[in-house]
Amino acid sequence: QVQLVQSGGGLVQAGGSLRLSCAVSGSILSINTMNWYRQAIGKQRELVATESSGGIKKYADSVKGRFTVFRDKAKKKAFLQMNGLQPEDTAVYYCNADTILFTDPELGVREAHDYFGQGTQVTVSS
Repeated sequence: QVQLVQSGGGLVQAGGSLRLSCAVSGSILSINTMNWYRQAIGKQRELVATESSGGIKKYADSVKGRFTVFRDKAKKKAFLQMNGLQPEDTAVYYCNADTILFTDPELGVREAHDYFGQGTQVTVSS
């Protein structure tokens, strides 16, 4: 019943910008922290940005000052605005919700943990 569906991404030249979106679907009551991860070929997954339900934002040093994470709680969406993109930002990006409270039609209020979106490719050419 809970899905994270990503959109955005694509190919951009160095110095360009992209915005990633992540929509949480289902009978959602609340979402705790939203995270953005990325994984480049041959590298480990990296936590890029995070925003708590209270609006506290944190960024990896590699993207500070260039990336901005924000949420539209009413629409249950999260966004990652990426400016000043560089070739080293090339990766598959994933949104993640650490805790989701939702209503199951048969089981009532349930809690789900660690949901990921399907991933979206971001490629930055030099």
